[in-house]
Amino acid sequence: MPHDAAATPAGQIRLVLADVDGTLVTKDKILTPRAIRAVERLRARGILFTITSGRPPKGMKMVIDPLKISEPIAGFNGGMMVRPDFTVIEARTLPAETARKVIGIIRDHKADPWVYDGNDWIVSRLDAPHVAREQWTVKFPPVVGDVEAKLDQVVKITGVSDDLDLMKRLEHDLQQALGDTASAALSQPYYVDVTNKDANKGGVVMALERLLGIPASQMVTLGDQPNDVLMFRKSGMSIAMGQASPEVQKQATYVSTSCEAEGFANGIEKFVLGEA
Repeated sequence: MPHDAAATPAGQIRLVLADVDGTLVTKDKILTPRAIRAVERLRARGILFTITSGRPPKGMKMVIDPLKISEPIAGFNGGMMVRPDFTVIEARTLPAETARKVIGIIRDHKADPWVYDGNDWIVSRLDAPHVAREQWTVKFPPVVGDVEAKLDQVVKITGVSDDLDLMKRLEHDLQQALGDTASAALSQPYYVDVTNKDANKGGVVMALERLLGIPASQMVTLGDQPNDVLMFRKSGMSIAMGQASPEVQKQATYVSTSCEAEGFANGIEKFVLGEA
């Protein structure tokens, strides 16, 4: 537990907000029966549950349905807040000139840019790294075309490469170039996500506070990546997965087991429901 963190008492928790990939689901994108039961037991205690992810909203359907989520959901790391039927509550887009600059920096680093325009996912080629895997994950296909053709409604741009050192440099260089005009963070070791400056997971906590009237101090957040730290800092309690880096774990109130070892369910059972 960080030295300055005072966890919200379990009895005061009113909402749990979970990251999806590497947290709620396993590496193979499986939502386990125990994870589903943990969410059902939260509801039985009167605690609301929702999710946030770098995925497009409709890419979360595979967990929204089995978990019977009824609260607002945050896609694109908070770039788009939607209802469970995917009607848009609010969207935060990137200015077109910022989008063009980001694509240029990604290409300069020899990484591959993907553009998310509303619900469309645009790639330059189908055989590019991670496209097939991402399609399998989100359960819908990309549009193949010119990623710079239409930049007036861009919610997220992702830079993709399997060179993990390059990705850390790309994250750093994007952050330096964008300053506070946009948000850039690694969402996976091979993805850097760029969104509107107010579209980050800390912003998701604040949006839910506004939309649901629940103070951030009465929320619990769960995650595993550097982009989850912003929501850890805003919420009353936070739980990092066991496979998270030491830097991410240090920022959380508690550390659970890994996502491969029921980290989500263990975290909920032990730290939120208070079961040994």
